[in-house]
Amino acid sequence: MGRERIKIDLLIHDLKVPLAVIEAGLTSMMNRPEKYGPITEKQKRVFDRALRNTKVLKTLVADALELGRSGEGIVFFSNFRLADLIEETLVEILDLTDTGMAEKLKNCKNLTQFKKTLEAKGVVLSMGEDLWKQEICQDETKIKQILRNLLNNALKYRKSRLELHVDCKQNAIIFSVQDDGAGIPAAYHKRIFDCYFQLEASNTCSVRGHGLGLAGVMVLVEDLGGEMRLESDEGQGAKFLVKIPLKTNHQ
Repeated sequence: MGRERIKIDLLIHDLKVPLAVIEAGLTSMMNRPEKYGPITEKQKRVFDRALRNTKVLKTLVADALELGRSGEGIVFFSNFRLADLIEETLVEILDLTDTGMAEKLKNCKNLTQFKKTLEAKGVVLSMGEDLWKQEICQDETKIKQILRNLLNNALKYRKSRLELHVDCKQNAIIFSVQDDGAGIPAAYHKRIFDCYFQLEASNTCSVRGHGLGLAGVMVLVEDLGGEMRLESDEGQGAKFLVKIPLKTNHQ
């Protein structure tokens, strides 16, 4: 690892401590009125917003560190259940904007209940019961980061509907994330994965990503030996398909 990369990673890593302190302080003030005194509804809304954005920053810090490790070829294989991966990712995303929905998802007892709860939010999860219970072997942190960024983008740009399709074929995990938003003109399909690329304001849609964005997602997918492609056109929504090879069981 180069000296400059080490300096950047150290700076990013050091951001974790003050963020943890801020989060702990806000949580304590909200949950311990006997110590800090009661708070008004207006104050609670401000604290809630601050706490949500602190969680966003923690996620971005983790994403930046993971992308740095990926650039160095560092991969941590482990066995994990697809149900845990998908549930944790969706709860983490929705908790930033709809705490009530996130809590409902946490309390779901099975896949059927989980799907039904998501549909109330305009999110359709397409996968079978056997796959839901299946355990796979890959780098869970990187897979979650990939899925989280794609789902965040789809939630941001959809009109009313988002579909997540999950499949497993030929020893590979396949994710399809589709929204019904404004879509991306074919002329921009290659540039969409470039760092900092953004359509001109005169265009009918914006393609700014969430967090590290699509460029970072592409790096992670390729470092895991996978591939990603886009199916979209103006006015027809966007569909991102990711295929990542699985490893043999990790002991």
